[in-house]
Amino acid sequence: MPGTAADYLAETLEMAGVKRVYGVVGDSLNGFTDALRRRAKIDWVHMRHEEAGAFAAGAEAHLTGELAVCAGSCGPGNLHLINGLFDCQRSRVPVLAIAAHIPSSEIGIDYFQATHPEILFRECSHYCELVSKPTQLPQILERAMRTAIARRGVAVVVIPGDVALGSLDAPVPAWLAPSKPDIRPSEKDLDRLAAILNEASRVTILCGAGCAGAHDAVVRCAGTLKAPVVHALRGKEHVEHDNPYDVGMTGLIGFASGYAAMKNCDTLLMLGTDFPYRQFYPEQARVVQVDIRPEALGNRCPLTLGVVGDVGQTLERLLPKLRDKADRKHLDAALAHYGKARADLDALAESGPNTAVIHPQYVSRLVSELAADDAVFTCDVGTPTVWAARYLKLNGRRRLIGSFNHGSMANALLQAIGAQSAFPGRQVVSMSGDGGFAMMMGDFITLTQMGLPIKVVVLNNGTLGFVELEMKANGFLDTGCDLKNPDFAAMAEAMGIKGLRVEKPQALEAALTDAFRHPGPVLVDVVSARQELVMPPKTSFQDARNFGLFLLKAVMNGRATQVVDLARVNLQR
Repeated sequence: MPGTAADYLAETLEMAGVKRVYGVVGDSLNGFTDALRRRAKIDWVHMRHEEAGAFAAGAEAHLTGELAVCAGSCGPGNLHLINGLFDCQRSRVPVLAIAAHIPSSEIGIDYFQATHPEILFRECSHYCELVSKPTQLPQILERAMRTAIARRGVAVVVIPGDVALGSLDAPVPAWLAPSKPDIRPSEKDLDRLAAILNEASRVTILCGAGCAGAHDAVVRCAGTLKAPVVHALRGKEHVEHDNPYDVGMTGLIGFASGYAAMKNCDTLLMLGTDFPYRQFYPEQARVVQVDIRPEALGNRCPLTLGVVGDVGQTLERLLPKLRDKADRKHLDAALAHYGKARADLDALAESGPNTAVIHPQYVSRLVSELAADDAVFTCDVGTPTVWAARYLKLNGRRRLIGSFNHGSMANALLQAIGAQSAFPGRQVVSMSGDGGFAMMMGDFITLTQMGLPIKVVVLNNGTLGFVELEMKANGFLDTGCDLKNPDFAAMAEAMGIKGLRVEKPQALEAALTDAFRHPGPVLVDVVSARQELVMPPKTSFQDARNFGLFLLKAVMNGRATQVVDLARVNLQR
């Protein structure tokens, strides 16, 4: 019996293994949501905002590596998807967005809620096409799905509501998506890469998200080359754990040891990373790069050699060509530097019986110690990302998700929803900032509506913390950063969610233990120090000058108490 285009859409997604669709219902989506209801094999995850749906889908795709789906109704509905889809595209996770459209007969004549989604979504997708009639849907949908999966990014299918309800008699094909291909450099490139690394005396390895699944090969390579391993933020979950050659992260929120290991090498081996901050690359060293994306090669600095290939497969073929180096001086110096840097950071995460304020480092350390061994952590941008990067201990089973490439506020809670939906039996912890949590607070109620036992830890410091620090570091008085927050724990209780408010460090461990043991969702409102400084891995004279300029401006503008508070918070432990 012939069905509708919406039926075909639902059946195709089911055949492809899609388990849920995140979104907000609306008139132009009615045909699709009704098709899902009648089939009852794909869950509709009812979000309070479409942007939240896109972030949630991205988190599911990040964790599973499989296609995830979000949807929005015509006009404002699918426009709300766009920020989350930018994050998915830049994080390189496979997401399909269904963008419902106004009636096809009204396109082009300024109809109610009219937009041009096939144009609007092009910059945040690999593929975006309009379905003008039902018979076009099979080829457009299938190509969109294949593109999202194979290119690991976003694909958008734009379909008017009336077209979705149109008759379509077409079988769903048995094959819908390609499997991951083997991509390896040529033998000639491998020989050239091996020759460069064998000639080098001080090799440092920089690892990114492209090292997923290649942990053991990276460690063996580092052992052979006697090379310290530095990671970018997205490489943390893949190479930091069980790695005797790890010397920490580099970048603006990294470690001094990671910075020094890169600056002091004569050859830098980049593996699966497009680390963006040029000032952290070595000026004199030779740089060689392995990446599965040709466009990433040489994107940030001049290369001696760049090769296209999957990191794990490339290393397996490269390792037999490498000579086992005997000289460990560069490695040992980097490891010693890391030991000191790690000890200094850990000292900042202590809290004594007489400590008066809750330092955010202490919060992240306790979260790491008390969370499950396979917990999924999501973190908001800004200072929550700093503390997660520096204090969360990952072990190969834990996962860490954030808006690390797109840098969007309000991502943590939304990504936690996707993670918990995909893994209902796994502990999911959202490490939220008060600014990010408040920005998309509407979807907090989704936790009760969908029965998601997410643990939300809110760093309530009353400011847009990282923005405030950026202003001060550049010599500006912080302006427009203050946040007048409610009692988030009381708000949670009013929504039927367990709320815990912590104002003293001595009560924090018990509160987190209680939260993690609770079977349902919990919000822990942690009233933390506002004036906590985030020290970069290296400070320059200009940095000191700018910060001194801020201090002078603050005093001259009658804000001397803020200067005193900044000193008190950062000197008292």
